Amino acid sequence: MTSFYSNEELSQLGFQAIGKNVFISRKASLYGVSRISIGNNVRIDDFCVISAGKGGIQIGNYIHIAVYVSVQGDGKITLEDFSGLSSKVAVYSSNDDYSGAYMSNPTVPAQFTNVTHAPVTIGKHALVGSGAIILPGVTVHEGAVVGALSLVNKDCEAFYIYVGAPAKKRVSRSKNLLNLEKDFLKTLE
Repeated sequence: MTSFYSNEELSQLGFQAIGKNVFISRKASLYGVSRISIGNNVRIDDFCVISAGKGGIQIGNYIHIAVYVSVQGDGKITLEDFSGLSSKVAVYSSNDDYSGAYMSNPTVPAQFTNVTHAPVTIGKHALVGSGAIILPGVTVHEGAVVGALSLVNKDCEAFYIYVGAPAKKRVSRSKNLLNLEKDFLKTLE
């Protein structure tokens, strides 16, 4: 037995869609699989939790999700092509109300809680560094980078690097990777 699911096993897990050259660790935890769509050339490493709620999770092409990543919530979560989540990243599309006006946690009936949901998008060529947290409603736009241990509670502008808690825009990022993408895709023709 290998450490990754075989193609046959992946096809039997019941994904909404599953591409080619997909490697998912047997040690990853997958929930709501029928609401998860995975493109081509994707790797999901050990101890990840991928939990799709009502909105589902859409994972594009050429994506790496490193060890101990958590992607979860009822809002739609999208990881666009060539994006990546480094180890111990947490992406949330749902959030409890912590004001004290409501109860919280998933064991309490919904009528006593005030959970909010909002979509999250990690754009094409966007990267999220180790230990960063992405909150509901956030878009990390194309080519943006979130530094390690950052807390992202607002959208990140395309091709900028964000760091801190809360994350703040620091410096621009080169767009040369777009030329490299074109060159790379030509090699596939």
